[in-house]
Amino acid sequence: MLLALDTTTEILHLALLQDWNQDGRQGGRVFARRVPAGVGRGHSERLLPTLNELMAEAGAGPADLSGVAACLGPGGFTSLRIGVATAEGLGLTGLPTWGFSAFALRAEALRQAGQAGQQGPFWILLDGQRGEAFHQRWEEGPTEPAAKHPLADLPARLGAEAWWAPEAFAPKVEALLPGLDHGQRITLADEGEATLAGLAALALRASQGPPEAPLVPFYLRETDAEVNFPHAAAHLPAALRKGLPR
Repeated sequence: MLLALDTTTEILHLALLQDWNQDGRQGGRVFARRVPAGVGRGHSERLLPTLNELMAEAGAGPADLSGVAACLGPGGFTSLRIGVATAEGLGLTGLPTWGFSAFALRAEALRQAGQAGQQGPFWILLDGQRGEAFHQRWEEGPTEPAAKHPLADLPARLGAEAWWAPEAFAPKVEALLPGLDHGQRITLADEGEATLAGLAALALRASQGPPEAPLVPFYLRETDAEVNFPHAAAHLPAALRKGLPR
């Protein structure tokens, strides 16, 4: 039984994949939850109780887990660390762990909904706060490294290519990008359902590869403290300040 989790946004996504065969193509059941966690301590208060609910629904317990796959970011600093720490904690019990990026998760959600690649290359845009966006260009996979830029810079980067952003962030993109053709926006009929389907599919695929330990968050940006006091963090390597790119 594989646990998949995503805590990178204000929405907590969890899935339990039970009784799948080794190649992941047949059988098996998925028990999933999408829970608005809000800000602050929401993820830490809801993650384990929601996991307990899923296990009860599956008729299973912690001893039945065989591995954990977690979204490593980018996303909110606190919520992201809660998810990674939970996965790492379970890893300390001997469970194998795997990681994937928030861009890969959203690309898989679009693929599961039949939207990925319908209009050629497309961009995944995530809320980077501070008037910025995290972004990555995709086709069958990522075509360039993930990056962050001011929202105002996005029209030049996107050009005429399609783009997708979460429902909570897309209106901000549209409002702050004058001249951008809103018809390029990719939409999902049910973003929550697509994200859970993407989470399950991506976790199952990741678990077919070698385990990854330790799981290292992908922040893509420095913390507020590092921005405000750059000299204090100048000696740290980029991997400690921004995490490992994926």
